[in-house]
Amino acid sequence: MKEHQEHHHQPAKSQAKSKAGKVEEQLEEKALHGHREAMPHGEGTPPPHGEHVGHGGGGHDHHRMMIEDFKRRFWISLVLSAPVIVLSPMVQHILGYSLDVPYSMYIAFVLSSIIFFYGGWPFLTGLAEEVKKGAPGMMTLIGVAITVAYLYSTAVTFGLEGMDFFWELATLIVVMLLGHWIEMKSVLGASKALELLVSMMPAEAQVIRNGQPVTVRVEELKQGDIILVKPGEKVPADGVVVQGESYLNESMLTGESKPVQKDKDDKVIGGSINGNGSLQVRVESTGKDSYLNKVITLVQEAQKTKSETQRLADKAAKWLAYLALTAGFGTLAAWLLAGAELNFALERMVTVMVISCPHALGLAIPLVVAISTAVSANNGLLIRNRTAFENSRNITTIIFDKTGTLTQGSHEVAQVVVFQQTVNEQELLRLAAGVEQHSEHYISQGILKKAKAEGITVPASENFNYLPGKGLEGTVEGHDVKVVGPNYIKEYNVQVPQSQAEEGVETVVYVLVAGQVAGYITLRDQIRPESAEAIRVLKANGIKNLLLTGDNERVAKSVSDKLGMDGYLANVLPHQKQEKVKELQQQGEFVAMTGDGVNDAPALAQADVGIAVGSGTDVAAETADIILVNSNPQDIASLILFGKATYRKMIQNLIWATGYNIIALPLAAGVLYNQGIMISPAVGAALMSLSTVIVAINAQLLRRQIK
Repeated sequence: MKEHQEHHHQPAKSQAKSKAGKVEEQLEEKALHGHREAMPHGEGTPPPHGEHVGHGGGGHDHHRMMIEDFKRRFWISLVLSAPVIVLSPMVQHILGYSLDVPYSMYIAFVLSSIIFFYGGWPFLTGLAEEVKKGAPGMMTLIGVAITVAYLYSTAVTFGLEGMDFFWELATLIVVMLLGHWIEMKSVLGASKALELLVSMMPAEAQVIRNGQPVTVRVEELKQGDIILVKPGEKVPADGVVVQGESYLNESMLTGESKPVQKDKDDKVIGGSINGNGSLQVRVESTGKDSYLNKVITLVQEAQKTKSETQRLADKAAKWLAYLALTAGFGTLAAWLLAGAELNFALERMVTVMVISCPHALGLAIPLVVAISTAVSANNGLLIRNRTAFENSRNITTIIFDKTGTLTQGSHEVAQVVVFQQTVNEQELLRLAAGVEQHSEHYISQGILKKAKAEGITVPASENFNYLPGKGLEGTVEGHDVKVVGPNYIKEYNVQVPQSQAEEGVETVVYVLVAGQVAGYITLRDQIRPESAEAIRVLKANGIKNLLLTGDNERVAKSVSDKLGMDGYLANVLPHQKQEKVKELQQQGEFVAMTGDGVNDAPALAQADVGIAVGSGTDVAAETADIILVNSNPQDIASLILFGKATYRKMIQNLIWATGYNIIALPLAAGVLYNQGIMISPAVGAALMSLSTVIVAINAQLLRRQIK
């Protein structure tokens, strides 16, 4: 147990914006590359106009520019599609109306050409890239369909006998642009997490040179420099204390929920916040070798691996691409060999190829994604990584961080124990609060909060004094009162009556009145009321749960036992949390990690599903796949159930989007032509439209799946 000191929180220095910007740019490029590699409806999608992300100042905006580009292409193509659809002979035939517009075929050709080359450009370049890689997918499927439809329709416009497919071309491009736009908006760049991590470092440092502090930029620090860290400042680099003593708040870095005492020869971590004492620190690690940057690297590596998750829709697109090419050219060859005329054989080929690329497939996943994201947000779940969310149905083990996740993250008084008959519990608390009112330390705030809850009027105090590394003292109503930790008791050999503190307390402070121990006060982090029910539900669903924490063994065991958890691991550093996740994954477990601090970031990124509680740090939230807005552990059960429902809807939509091909393609190819059964381009188009409507309605039914 550690005794307390006064802890004043002072505003930190301005953030290292230039450094954050550089890291952000590098990560944006990785994020954008990962997006191209992992888009379920557009694997290999290149940036618009064939652009590539550079290392200049526009890295952060490029991803947004891509989204805006797809949005712009969608709206322009949609507007141009309206007259193409209205003028289409096929649409007129289906709907039973007739328009006599001069040069209607040429108007449709011009507008469709703009839609094809402008709206279809991302798919055409995506087709070229997938063919180059030898990995056909959605881009190949779309690219082939729109190219065949455009070339055939152009030939019909200029003399080939048949009915053009311009309206199919236009609607296919519009729907696919809409699907990609929706999807890209749902993919959030990983740069925010890294930007927030970097911003934890101060921009400047005070280096001792010739006995005087000199202000330099953090980037200029060298190993061996002696730096001055004043009260309330952030430590600018990893190092060792050479002079002074203080308490450092490392909770966002190591998971230790209490400020940690630092004396001479103790190591300090860059990014931690100094307490009330001044420290001189010898720099040991800077830049890429620093603790914080190692955390950043771990997050980067873990996030990068997530982008390699295979997507169901892309698998469907891959096989449909093979099917479209094989069936299309097979149909052409078969009819030509059977003696059919070229224009008839071409019409059959184009019908097959266009039907092979269903509009509904472009919306099957994005619609479910958009709806599930909105519904989840309304129910306290923010989805950042849809793949992890969809895969939450597979979770077999959940790892919980303790502080701020299963517990409330605030230290509250657990016990007030008196040793003297002349002092009762309220009086002991009142005297202690009289001294503690001058401090902002977490122990002081916990005691003052308890006094307020008990309706105690805190008395005035005089002669307040901070006892470095030991506690506080002052005069309260003429009484000499000290509130001290075990170090003071040990150093001055103060006799303390035998007594046993409750299990699970993290801190004990003794209250001395006139030099005699009047009693003690214990504090602990309170377990959230919902935690026990959350663990019970998870166990009922066959999901193992483990507690990982930076706190000590006794505290970890107490929380784990009270909640009936399957196990715990105490005194865990961030890289050990990530290693534990890896170990479980190697054992075949599908792992979810729940946490709220910077120290959890690598493990959150490494886990198959990373879940951050909303009351935690921005870094944890930006690294996680899913954020529990209400910080309620019970929402995890809702997450798993809704993840299962979402996955079912995606499978159903993929079946509706592609299943009709089993019947439509053979009939479009003319397999039953001799029996008088053959799907015309118009009927094929109607089936495709029906499939799209069914997919859209089915996705909307997802709103009923969460309670």
